[in-house]
Parts: sequence; structure tokens; C-alpha cells
Amino acid sequence: MVDVIIIGGGPAGLSAALVLGRARRSVVVVDSGQTRNRAALHMHGYLTRDGIAPAQFLTLSREELDKYNVHIAHDKASFAARSREGFVVHLESGQVLIGRKLLLATGVRDLLPEIPNFESFYGRSIHHCPYCDGWEHRDQRIVAFGRGNAAVGLALSLLTWSPHVIACSHDEGLDSKHAMLAERNKLLVCSEPVAGLEGEGGQLHRVVLKSGRSIACDALFFNTGQVQRSELPRKLGCAFDADGGVIATDRQCTGVAGMYVAGDADKEVQFVIVAAAQGATAAVAINRELQDEERGTGNH
Repeated sequence: MVDVIIIGGGPAGLSAALVLGRARRSVVVVDSGQTRNRAALHMHGYLTRDGIAPAQFLTLSREELDKYNVHIAHDKASFAARSREGFVVHLESGQVLIGRKLLLATGVRDLLPEIPNFESFYGRSIHHCPYCDGWEHRDQRIVAFGRGNAAVGLALSLLTWSPHVIACSHDEGLDSKHAMLAERNKLLVCSEPVAGLEGEGGQLHRVVLKSGRSIACDALFFNTGQVQRSELPRKLGCAFDADGGVIATDRQCTGVAGMYVAGDADKEVQFVIVAAAQGATAAVAINRELQDEERGTGNH
């Protein structure tokens, strides 16, 4: 029995573990190692850590947890449910955890475009977030890839970083609103399907179209959707918004008694620094709930 089980060993889960460990809570972090930005060479937008490699950031974070009462289980949660004590979590290794409170920091999984050779450039010159990687490609030739309207919406955002943006809608048409926006902003839209990518050493040089023509570019950003990485939020009774994000109420509470969510799973602003902040916020709420139960204070 531990005070808190945290499922997810990314910035949200580790940040929560730090706050809870310093509050002298017993904590287990279940880390499957499937972080969303593991393909990226650098992580941006995190004050004092801008440009750090994601793997190094996680290593430093885990090292900071060593002196607190935090155990990291390098495993994957296969099942979780409410129990008399709080929550029971089964791991793929066969281990069973029991905790008074549960924090889901399971994140989301990007739906990567099904383009040949995509993985060769992903995380180096192909990205999904302009805020995370747009600066590195400022004033360069950028392709915004998505289906139909999604390509135009992304391309319009990317114009903040470069005037040399082409939207590739991958054989899907635009509605009248997005066609008008593209025309108004003098945005070139290519509707021909993308057939492949060319470049070397992780650096993209050309987007090859079905006809054999190609678009010279230095980077590609994509908007092809994302899904919850884990089925646990749904199985445990979380509510979801229209975009598929877990609905969090006051201080990251899911509305399920004793269960909280932090990080990209709620589909709010998906920055590493925001995920870490949500983890800290959830940790404070969890600790206060535990305090209320132990002291008979509050309304719990």
C-alpha cells in the first residue's frame, strides 16, 4: 500500500512525484518509457532547460527524485480499478500495486502520417508543434501537412515563423471558409497526395507528390490528430470533451473520487512546462485530500 500511484513517467508524472515526495508521501511512478517527444532531439519552451534533449531532461528529473520516497517502476499498467483501499493497478510484469490515490499522467499519442520514410525525419526536420520547433525553422521553406482544412489551419499558424509556407491537404478539399482564408493570406495550397519524402541525415529536402513532382522544403509540420495513449482513463470512468481530452475540474481532479489527471491527456496547452505545472497542481490537491482524510478536516 502506497499513498499515491502515478501512471506515466513523463514531465507531468515526475513533477507530481517530486512535490508528493517532498510532502513525505509514499509514491510509485509507473513508467513505460513511451514519452511523446522521445523522437525529438531537443525540448523547447521550458525555462532554464530550453534546448535540452528530452532523454537528458528525464534523467535529471529521475535523479532529483532519488532522495525522496519515490519508487519508479519501469513497467506498463495493464489494468486499474477502484478498490476498498483506493485503487489497484496491475502491471504487465505481474506486480500488483495498491494506492490510496491515483494520478493519470498517461498523455496522448500522435497519429503519424502514413508516408513512406516518415520516421527517418521525424523529430529532426518533421515536427507537430510550431511552438516547440518553429523557431528552429524560422524563415525556412515549410510544408504544413494535414487532411483538408487541417493543413490550412496549421499553415496559417506557421506563417508566424516563416513566410515560406505551403499547405498540403493530401487529396482532400477545403470548405469555403478555409479556401477564403488561404486566398486572403496568399497561401499556396497543394491538394495532390503526398507519396514520399527525400533528404539525408534526418534533414528533409523534398516532399514528393503522387504525380512525381516535388516541393522543396526544409521542414514539415503535421496535423493529423492524436488519441489517448492509454485506455485507462476511459475504463476508470473519466469524462471526455468533444476533442477527446480527459475533463479535469478543480485542480486536475477527474470527477472520479481520488483520481486525478495531469499532462497532455487533458488536451489543453500541450507544452512540457505546462504538463509539469499540472503535475505539481495535482500533487498539491492529492496531498490536501490525504491530509483531510487523515485529520478529519474538509468535506472529504
